Amino acid sequence: MVPEHDTLAETVRIEGARILATLIRTVGDVRIAEDAVQEATLAALGAWPVTGVPPRPRAWLTVTARRKAIDILRRERARPVKERDAQRMSELVKPDLPPDEVVHDDLLRLIFTCCHPSLSPPTRVALALRTLCGLAPAQIADVLLTTEAATTRRLTRARQKISAAHIPYRVPTGDELADRLPAVCAVIHSLYTAGHTPVEGRAAYDVEACAEAVRLAELLHELLPDQPMPAAVLALLLLTEARRPARLGQHGDVITLDRQDRGQWDAAAIARGIELLNDSLRRTDRQADPYQLQAAIAAEHARARCYNDTDWDEIRRLYELLVSIAPSHGADLGRVVAAAEAGGAATGLALLADLPPSPRWHAVRAELLARQGLYAEAVEELTASLRGPATDPERRHRERRLDQFRQAAATTPDERRP
Repeated sequence: MVPEHDTLAETVRIEGARILATLIRTVGDVRIAEDAVQEATLAALGAWPVTGVPPRPRAWLTVTARRKAIDILRRERARPVKERDAQRMSELVKPDLPPDEVVHDDLLRLIFTCCHPSLSPPTRVALALRTLCGLAPAQIADVLLTTEAATTRRLTRARQKISAAHIPYRVPTGDELADRLPAVCAVIHSLYTAGHTPVEGRAAYDVEACAEAVRLAELLHELLPDQPMPAAVLALLLLTEARRPARLGQHGDVITLDRQDRGQWDAAAIARGIELLNDSLRRTDRQADPYQLQAAIAAEHARARCYNDTDWDEIRRLYELLVSIAPSHGADLGRVVAAAEAGGAATGLALLADLPPSPRWHAVRAELLARQGLYAEAVEELTASLRGPATDPERRHRERRLDQFRQAAATTPDERRP
């Protein structure tokens, strides 16, 4: 890709949502605003390689998107301009850019519009990825594990519902803000989770999806700095993302936590994540929500100088709190692992027996059985885990462990055999 295209892609990624947010407020139509920004992007792709990247790329894109919005409005409304349309036109032709505080407010409105409670959770995620991250329907489909056609239909219905239901383009206040903020945080966390732990695919991570989730978390915290939940979400993402460079080897192979080079962890991100977490906890009088608990677990891992220094008793305690207020299969398995590290494999296996099986359940049980020297049973469990979906790096990791367990089973007597 030529340098001008790189600059354009970076400008659109960072500034596209800001331009879109202001256009939506101005034209009052999500689709028209999106089309205008897209046409401005295509115009830049044609012009910048010839004329060079302008000194103020965002200003260039903003002015061009305004002009494209005027063209779209004129094409679609070939009739005498009504008073409201005239007001929109007058704002679109203004030569100056909106001040930062206006853009700030527009972005906040856009985030809460995407996460309106009348939209289903998958639709909120899809709309946020499209409008706030600029991802194409095909990319969104990968995140949501669906098809491009289904994603396109979902986005179309969402825009129609926003228009038909007259969903207000505003930031809620008071109790309504408290009710809506969890949905916004859930969308950002869902995006990061989908990128950080994809169900299947060639890559262990979707780096782009993770980066966009962190960017949105930064944005939400910047827009609502006094709210504890956005701070906790950002803390969780930073503390998790800080360890990502050490989780894969040179050839893309999975490196488990006990073997990771902690010198590759991002110390600055860890320090900031812990600071955000502490600030968030102070604002809630240390009454932790699920994001704070997950961030606290990540912080415990980050604080340990080596694997053997990990405070597994504290991590187990945090997982037990998490399971009690926000139960999930992932939290249950995390508690099992922490319990096994703190109290031994038998403790983990006892907890595991009460949980429904899944590919990860079988993989965890295989590792705990192997610790007890029960390699033949471990082979059976890990084989079962490979029948379900997994990313290519995770599948290769399990297959290597399976070979190790088979070799151990062939040379080590099983204590449970008569």
